[in-house]
Amino acid sequence: MQKASVPDTCDAADIDSAVAALRAGELVAFPTETVYGLGADARNEQALLKIFELKGRPADHPLILHIASLNELTEWVAEVPQSAKMLASHFWPGPLTLVLPRHPRVSKVLTGGQDSIAVRIPAHSVAQALLRALGSGLAAPSANRYGHVSPTSMQHVKEEFGDAVQVLSGGDCDVGVESTIVSLLDETPRILRPGMITMADIAAVLGEPVQARSPVDTVPRVPGSTLQHYAPQTPVSVLPAEVLSSAIEVANAAGECVAVLARHAPAAQGVLACADTPAFVLRWVQAPADAAGFAHDLYARLRELDKLGAQRILVERVPEEPEWDAVRDRLQRASAGH
Repeated sequence: MQKASVPDTCDAADIDSAVAALRAGELVAFPTETVYGLGADARNEQALLKIFELKGRPADHPLILHIASLNELTEWVAEVPQSAKMLASHFWPGPLTLVLPRHPRVSKVLTGGQDSIAVRIPAHSVAQALLRALGSGLAAPSANRYGHVSPTSMQHVKEEFGDAVQVLSGGDCDVGVESTIVSLLDETPRILRPGMITMADIAAVLGEPVQARSPVDTVPRVPGSTLQHYAPQTPVSVLPAEVLSSAIEVANAAGECVAVLARHAPAAQGVLACADTPAFVLRWVQAPADAAGFAHDLYARLRELDKLGAQRILVERVPEEPEWDAVRDRLQRASAGH
């Protein structure tokens, strides 16, 4: 086994301990550049089943395979089309997941019963160190209960699972939302989950059009594609900026406390101080105005506001530009049904 260099955020003993746990069939949470993952040895079916059990995840929801290098891809994939080689060469390591034909020897527990497999190479130094030391692929969905807000820090994982799993330290995740998922199973590439690598980015590398996932598409199944997902316990409403104030007034009239996530500051700071009434704004968080900054902070802010005890979280609707697709998708799913 290759001995990986150990990044500053955790030491060699941490990596060794995590590898020992994984080889023993246990789960280990680790950081990636997108969100923290809940990892199991991808060749160990019993360990894979523990992921579904701990998360409360449906068995037909596939897991994403994380590998250390492009050389390992043929161990897991039956066929590597030229389009996959082009995208991998350009975006890996990084926040892009490719859906390809599953190698026959790969467990269908990993793929949610499908003949396709979702795979990527993470860019985070801790993830890379762990993968190289383990010498095997890691199956890893986000390290949270199924449907909850994904974790972007070590503390978030501990809030979800306590001491049930070992967590490798790696700081806050750089990207903050899950990877873009692209299916290469058909003639035309399809975006199955938007991420910070956009459809235009994919099309530019391939030199051909790329399709978006149709609302009626059910195959292949991929992580994070259910109607409601990435959701805090507090109901979320996504509203245009111009109606936030009136929405707060409606909530006040109904006796509701609200929390707000918006790209602008409140028009009147005084609204935050009216704690002498049963209905007020518990907290107004001003998010970054740019898509990358908003995405980086999104899950941490939703978790922060979810702890306040508000009756509702009001989120300012984000722009329609392509660079906001991933954020818009996560907010749509977080607010579904609300």
